Amino acid sequence: MKRLLLSLLFFCTLFTAFAQQSERPALVVGLVVDQMRWDYLYRYADRYGNDGFKRLLREGFSCDNTFIPYTPTYTAPGHTCIYTGSVPSLHGIISNTWWDRSSDTTMYCTQDNSVHGIGSSSKAGKMSPRNLWASTITDELRLSTNFRNKTVAIALKDRGAILPGGHTANGAYWFDNETESWITSSFYANALPAWVSAFNKRGLPREYLSRNWNTLYPIGTYAQSGRDTAYWEGVQPGGTNFFPHRMDSLKGHTAMEAFRVSPWGNSFTLQFAQEAVRSERLGKGAFTDFLTVSLSSTDYIGHAFGPNSIEIEDTYLRLDREIAAFLKFLDAQVGKGKYLLFLTADHGAAHTPAYANSQRLPAGRISDYALMDSLNAALNRDFGVTRAVRSLINYQVYLNEEKIEEAHADRAAIKHFIMNRLLRIPGVSKVIDLDNIAAAPLPPKIRDMVLNGYNQKLSGNIQYVFKPQWFDWGGVTGTTHGAPYPYDAHIPLVWFGWKQKPGRLVREVYMTDIAATLAALLRVQMPNGCIGQPIGEVVR
Repeated sequence: MKRLLLSLLFFCTLFTAFAQQSERPALVVGLVVDQMRWDYLYRYADRYGNDGFKRLLREGFSCDNTFIPYTPTYTAPGHTCIYTGSVPSLHGIISNTWWDRSSDTTMYCTQDNSVHGIGSSSKAGKMSPRNLWASTITDELRLSTNFRNKTVAIALKDRGAILPGGHTANGAYWFDNETESWITSSFYANALPAWVSAFNKRGLPREYLSRNWNTLYPIGTYAQSGRDTAYWEGVQPGGTNFFPHRMDSLKGHTAMEAFRVSPWGNSFTLQFAQEAVRSERLGKGAFTDFLTVSLSSTDYIGHAFGPNSIEIEDTYLRLDREIAAFLKFLDAQVGKGKYLLFLTADHGAAHTPAYANSQRLPAGRISDYALMDSLNAALNRDFGVTRAVRSLINYQVYLNEEKIEEAHADRAAIKHFIMNRLLRIPGVSKVIDLDNIAAAPLPPKIRDMVLNGYNQKLSGNIQYVFKPQWFDWGGVTGTTHGAPYPYDAHIPLVWFGWKQKPGRLVREVYMTDIAATLAALLRVQMPNGCIGQPIGEVVR
């Protein structure tokens, strides 16, 4: 009788697992391309192969008008929004770095001094998701299986791995320049898995650097880009701003920075992701596993050289081949049609102002450091308050409340003074009192983006919005992101694989809808701070 009961229990367990798996994919893969403007899907399409981006668009479902619903548009809130379906107002990751009033210093999005590095003794390991207030879709999937599935998160950037992995990831891995290897923190484990240690011992970053970086095709054929020696482009760490980029003789930290600012960072990340799928047997268990991969090198290269550079065009032509190989690997390892993959981005990027000006387009940049110094000097002169502006970060002004109170100064008058000074800056379009966003003279869509990005506990007191193609960025080369405009806020979103039929959606959807759509597809609870809606055409 006992043997019969055990047999029944075994078959019931098998049936339950099979039934669940038939309703869910074996593996979900979130592929985030850091700083990928939406137009990159099509700008270089005539040179893409048939099995990378073109395969995703041919066999998958593309949401062509996907927008970020908050501002500022940065890496950390972008990754967090994708996986929480929430906005900085609710999930607590308002930027990569913000001013922390309680400690009177800057707070990095994933810093956690209560943990230590695993695989490294450097400060790069003192990271965790403790600053993330909400759950992620990866958390909710883990909860739905009573933690019997696996989540593995990977990126060169710590924030690109930790925030997508959520609070319950089995493993989150990022790259440490000091050890030249993948590391994690004690939040996740007491030691690196054997497969990670073995992968690190291969010393692949140095092998990649030995190849240097020249164009994939003859440089004269890069018709979608500007000239190679443009003065508005930055330089490869330890090198120059033109091809070929020599990296084989670089040493130490400079070598690893150059590695990040090269296509090899993406190759290395996807190679590690494949090893994770194999070694963790992702997609082979009874429950749906989740792999999050963020490709960080596109962002490093974009910041240095800008969207109109040959470096960016070459990077995406190479990435197209890498994605083709990754899809082929997943087909073989997990099974074609058995995995669900979505490709998106955390934000876009502006053209470099000097390039835009060279084409008679209005654009510019200011130094936020110089701006803060000028504001403090004027406030000291007119109000007798020293360092009345405590920080100027994320297009926001943080008042030094203690200094203002000590000087018995009129706080409202100081705010009014700062707002008027900001409006005099040629590149500033709007200035907003964050205590009264509803009264700001903004178009409704921009007002909603400011409101969604404003966190009452963490944000500053005043926010300024630049004119299009203006930003705060020191120096004269390179570019950045953060604006509410389409070049920063319009991102790709392509669904591919399990239950996806070819198609294209032109109506507007939002980054917050990604997690909601995944929850509907996987039949699990939405993340607890989610404000998005399932995209019906994807879930159908």
